[in-house]
Amino acid sequence: MDTTASTSLHEGPALDLVTRLEDRLDALLGVGHRVTGLRRVSGGASRQTWALTVRSADGEEQGLVLRRDPPTEPRPEEMAREAIALRAARRHGVPGPDLVDAGTDTDVLGAPYLLMTFVPGETIARKILRDDRYAVARSRLAVDLGRAAAAIHQVPAEEVAGLPAHDVLEELRARYASTGVLRPVVELAFRWLEAHRPPPTLEPVLVHGDYRLGNVIVDERGLAAVLDWELVHVGDPMEDLGYLSIRAWRFGGPRPVAGVGGFDELFDAYEEAGGLRPEPEVVFWWQVAGTLSWAIGCLVQANRHFTGASRSVELAAIGRRTAEQEHDLLRMLHPRTATTRSR
Repeated sequence: MDTTASTSLHEGPALDLVTRLEDRLDALLGVGHRVTGLRRVSGGASRQTWALTVRSADGEEQGLVLRRDPPTEPRPEEMAREAIALRAARRHGVPGPDLVDAGTDTDVLGAPYLLMTFVPGETIARKILRDDRYAVARSRLAVDLGRAAAAIHQVPAEEVAGLPAHDVLEELRARYASTGVLRPVVELAFRWLEAHRPPPTLEPVLVHGDYRLGNVIVDERGLAAVLDWELVHVGDPMEDLGYLSIRAWRFGGPRPVAGVGGFDELFDAYEEAGGLRPEPEVVFWWQVAGTLSWAIGCLVQANRHFTGASRSVELAAIGRRTAEQEHDLLRMLHPRTATTRSR
């Protein structure tokens, strides 16, 4: 995991967080715990991620990761749901960190949070796709992602209380309306999706909702962890496979699945791991829906900056990426290419 964005333990907010963490760990594990390192991890526009090292009273050290809402934008219900989903996923063999603690009381760590074990590896897509050390991982990543997706979709939804279940197009239209802007390509995509909507899945399943390169940890051997469960919901399992394969999440890689693999690899692994054989046309529909979702997501993120809800150059820059998603949508919906699944 990249930890290039660091925060000094002597700075006010970080010092307060260290004190809170030590108090909480003492309450959980016994007195004498000290945070010997706290680093703000780069990446992640909606939530904070901190890497830390904890030393117990007997000198034993452990790496942990804190995932926390911005104190000015707490989302306790979503954080609680993410904690339940992570625990359920781990019980059913989905690779990932183990949950040490979670809470929604802002008096504990200043905002709703998850505290997890540290999983060694890399999250930065550029490094995963290009560094020599991940050559073996790249060769098997599409297979690993297919197997992990099948494991996610076999988690009984009833084990994750309060999961939302919504009509994806209605939800996207609501998010789009919240931005107060009108974009012709977005409207075109909505029309295409309505006209080509696949039949509803017979058995809605647990869906990660943000399954992609950037939300996984990869080590030299392959997939090590699935992260970021904040968008978990009940729905069509092909949503995760489609979103995994949109152009934005290939990060310049030449192949359709996470930039490194082909659909046959993904579909074979998914089927062998217990999932139904994916239908290419349905996955393509979800690629279009996923590209539209990210286009709207870019608008929403920019809106947070421009309205003053969360001033951030990063959020403003994400807003500029709306045009990239619109370009991808036009390529996908062109009559000569709309049925070509390998895009």
